[in-house]
Amino acid sequence: MMRIRTLAAGLTGLLLLGAAPAPPGVSQAALMADGPAPKLSDYRLFTDAGARHPNARVTPYALNTPLFTDYAEKHRFAYLPPGTQARYRAEGVLDLPVGAALIKTFAYPADLRRPGEKVRFIETRVLIHKPEGWTAQAYVWNADQSEAVLKRAGARMEVSVIDEHGKPLTIDYAVPNQNQCKECHQLDKAISPIGPKARNLNGDYAYAGAGENQLVHWTRLGLLAGAPKPADAPRTPRWDDPAEPLDARARAYLDGNCAHCHNARGVASNSGLFLDLEERNPVTWGVGKHPVAAGRGSGDLKDDIVPGRPDDSILAYRMASTEPGVMMPELGRSMTHEEGVALIRAWIKAMPASTGSAGDR
Repeated sequence: MMRIRTLAAGLTGLLLLGAAPAPPGVSQAALMADGPAPKLSDYRLFTDAGARHPNARVTPYALNTPLFTDYAEKHRFAYLPPGTQARYRAEGVLDLPVGAALIKTFAYPADLRRPGEKVRFIETRVLIHKPEGWTAQAYVWNADQSEAVLKRAGARMEVSVIDEHGKPLTIDYAVPNQNQCKECHQLDKAISPIGPKARNLNGDYAYAGAGENQLVHWTRLGLLAGAPKPADAPRTPRWDDPAEPLDARARAYLDGNCAHCHNARGVASNSGLFLDLEERNPVTWGVGKHPVAAGRGSGDLKDDIVPGRPDDSILAYRMASTEPGVMMPELGRSMTHEEGVALIRAWIKAMPASTGSAGDR
């Protein structure tokens, strides 16, 4: 019996010696440091320098209706420190603990018709929840995709791809500077996350094992507390799903692309144009509303939305423009999102003339 135990112990020791050591965890010290890390890999959010393999407690996620950024793919991850959870909120972003980080990589495949093939990372943005509040940093990837370095001042990059019609497309991609990050992520004059709201996460994600609702998945892993069943939670519609009602898709698109500024607590609150899904008054989201100070951005048009008449609606006009001072959103894109504009035009055209009348106010 003693010999058997000795042999077993020896075999166990050999197995342990032969096993690959576990990679070090996320560097909480780097996340909580006074200044940003000079390289993305310093945070150890991923187990490889190329940021293709998330570390422990770094969870991928997707939004039902995301922001358009010149047709870029976006790879999103959330990190929660050990022993912490996010807390559910029916409205607004999940309550994320101090020490949490949100990571978003912008990337392009060589051919937009083949997403996931020959993908080039362009930049990775990191939001970190520190005791004094959230900070935002952008890291730009090098040519061989082995490292991303901090770019406080932003950058402009030429990206060449094949578009969805099989034609060469050159994109003048802009990495935001720190002031631009603050502008888009401003809520009550403080930096705040935008995307990870319960209603944006209330949808399936294709995890490695199988597809699962994200609220269910986070709850099952112990990353989220207090979430109801998905059927009892709010849900942002998918803007590109033709099975969804047109009105729901259009409102979701405006929420994802405009409401980070155009809400009662955002940087464009003085416009009186509020485009978040929680807004119920058609006049407040533009129907029959005169702009406060559009200037030449109005294109000599009178109202943000004229029911039944997209050609006379400032909202559709500014979305279609790529002219600085006219285009909306004014940051995050250099080209027109043709599909998004088509959706908003179809929505306005389908609006009854009575929408936003005195009885609706």
